[in-house]
Amino acid sequence: MQRGSFQWMKSLNKSIILNKIRTSGPISRAQIAKETELTPPTVGSIVKELLEQQLIKESQLGESQGGRKPTMLVLHKEAFHIIGVDVGPVDIQYIISNLTGEIIAESKTSIDEQLDNQTFLDMLTDGIRQLMNNHSSLRYIGIGVAMHGIVDAETGVSLFAPNLFLRNIPIKEHLEQHFDMEVKVENDAKAFALGEAWFNEDMSHTSMIAVNIGRGIGAGLVNDGKLFNGANGIAGEIGHMMIERNGRKCSCGNDGCLQTIASGPAIALIAKEKLKSGLESKLHELVHSTTEITAETVHKAAMMNDKLSKEVFEEVGESLGIAFTNIIHTFNPAQIIIGGGVARAGELLLNPIRKTIASRAISERAKKTPVILSNLDAYGSSYGAVALILSDLFQPSLK
Repeated sequence: MQRGSFQWMKSLNKSIILNKIRTSGPISRAQIAKETELTPPTVGSIVKELLEQQLIKESQLGESQGGRKPTMLVLHKEAFHIIGVDVGPVDIQYIISNLTGEIIAESKTSIDEQLDNQTFLDMLTDGIRQLMNNHSSLRYIGIGVAMHGIVDAETGVSLFAPNLFLRNIPIKEHLEQHFDMEVKVENDAKAFALGEAWFNEDMSHTSMIAVNIGRGIGAGLVNDGKLFNGANGIAGEIGHMMIERNGRKCSCGNDGCLQTIASGPAIALIAKEKLKSGLESKLHELVHSTTEITAETVHKAAMMNDKLSKEVFEEVGESLGIAFTNIIHTFNPAQIIIGGGVARAGELLLNPIRKTIASRAISERAKKTPVILSNLDAYGSSYGAVALILSDLFQPSLK
């Protein structure tokens, strides 16, 4: 769908009605008017336009309230589709989603060479075009991109992608020129948070923080279904929250940042330091002299009841618990959700996190702040990329 058409669909009253049908359908025109406080003529006119646009469709007849049975309306979830793109450190994941977030197709491209900006943009374009060509019968409404590093969401520019060693990549401008549809770009951790809020019905109208723990650590704050970016767009950079005053040097230049003591590489480094002290560990059985210890191997050893590896996760969980307690005291979220590769450790992390929060939070309610694992699996940021488009369609910002 061309950008002009997408903008037409994003008018406030249309979005209010469309979102009501999305969340409450099957629903009648009369019920929409009652629950949105829009006039019946306004509802009737907009519903007519949405039916013509094929974003909604009529379904079965509803219960009679004394007169003729009303025609019920539902979202036409297969009318349009969204491309979701997750640019990670070593590969790019592409998905096609319908209007309710069901994945229709997916593909992946490996990033196995050093790129410049243009080569990266060409790779992105080729991956999207190939997926769309493989499903050319579908109609597309927009492209969402979850990009690691620092992103200017307003302009859709990747200001700094540390794992690619690239700066100032005009992703939005480039993709909109090539595909002539709406493109949204956001930091991957923030997109992941929006995806959690969007596809978790219990969290759509409250506050939550989603934390992505992998090679680095990032987070997104969502309040009432809206992503919070802060004054300069860096809200959620909790990986650079300083936990240890004289800790390890971080890539940002500071010492003792959270990601130096709780990310995937940090887990591997802590395990190596413990091994140097001469402690026995099943890690010796899992790796050869030429094989690097990773967070994954430490996790495997911990699942084999290896004492050293379990101690590593206990320490990492405590550090995360301290950081989360700070977040609870600052933002007081209803829930904290963790995802990313490190989150696969599950209870090995959750137990010390919850224990630390329970011992350090300042109120009984704060001590009980739920900390849970994401249920979006490996698609967290891809779903988040889709949510960038869906949230803009169903819940546009007032400007």
